[in-house]
Parts: sequence; C-alpha cells; structure tokens
Amino acid sequence: MTSTLLLISGVAALALAWVNSMTMGPIAEAEKQKIETAIKEVLPEFDQLVIGKVKSFDSGDSLTVYYGMKGDDTTGIAVESFTKEGFSGLITMMVGFLPDGTINNTKVLTHAETPGLGTKMMEDKFKNQFVQKNPTSFKLVVKKDGGDVDAITASTITSRAFCDGVDRAYKSIWKGGNE
Repeated sequence: MTSTLLLISGVAALALAWVNSMTMGPIAEAEKQKIETAIKEVLPEFDQLVIGKVKSFDSGDSLTVYYGMKGDDTTGIAVESFTKEGFSGLITMMVGFLPDGTINNTKVLTHAETPGLGTKMMEDKFKNQFVQKNPTSFKLVVKKDGGDVDAITASTITSRAFCDGVDRAYKSIWKGGNE
C-alpha cells in the first residue's frame, strides 16, 4: 500500500513539474506584454525605452523605471510602483510622468480589491483626476484626509492606497536616489 501511494505521488509530482515547465514561458511572456502595454498607456509617444532602477523613497525596495526617449530627449518616465495599503493588500501600478513631474497617466497592473468597489480605482472617473496634475501642487491624499483626491464612495481605503502608490512613484523619482 505504501509503495502504491509513493508511486502515485511520484507520478503526480512529475506531471505537475512538466505542466509547470510548459506554462512558465507563456506566463512570463504574458506578464512582459502586460508591462509593455501599461508603459504605452502611461507615457507620451516614444521611440525607445531605457530601463533603470530607483530605490523607493520610504524603504529599501527597488522600483523599475522606464525612460521613454525620442532621440536624446526624455518624453516621459514610467515607474512600476506598489502599495501594500489596499483593502486586500498589495496593489501594483504603472505611473507615467512627464519630464517636469506632471502625472501623465496611471494603470493598475495587479490587485485583489473588492469587485464593484475597490476595482473602481481602474475606472476613468477615479484615475483621470490624477492626469495632468503635478504632485508639487496637487496633494496625493484623499480629501477626507486633507488632500485633493476625491475618494471612491465606500472604498476610501483603496483610494488612499492608490494615492500611496502614485506618491511612492513620484517621491522615488524626484526625491529618492537613482541606482
């Protein structure tokens, strides 16, 4: 009985390993495509990308930064940012800035927020209030906390988290240190 159980477990382990090896490439390619699409959504038109890293202004974490270039000119900077303050935890996002620090656009990459509530952070009504705003004059905090951002009704925690992720991206570029 023990040897039968070990044989079945071994076959199952080999099958799982094989499926994992077969799906690893397509999953990585889909993730790469997701990042490329997000960069195109948050940056103005560019000819080439230069990839770098910056340290998060508030921790030792590194953020990936994509500099959109047209010739020798930087058209924008996309920062792959995050926040752990979401209602359901981690939210990752791409935040695009113009060279002067003005927010060009935002795109949520991953989240586990409540469908119908927290997911409204991806709707134009919420995220467009950040477009063409410069964090030097636009407080990236919800109005309830003294800022300039209209929170999502019944999703103040998600709204605060979104603001935190955008603020982390901004401060890491303009107040943090490049690696």
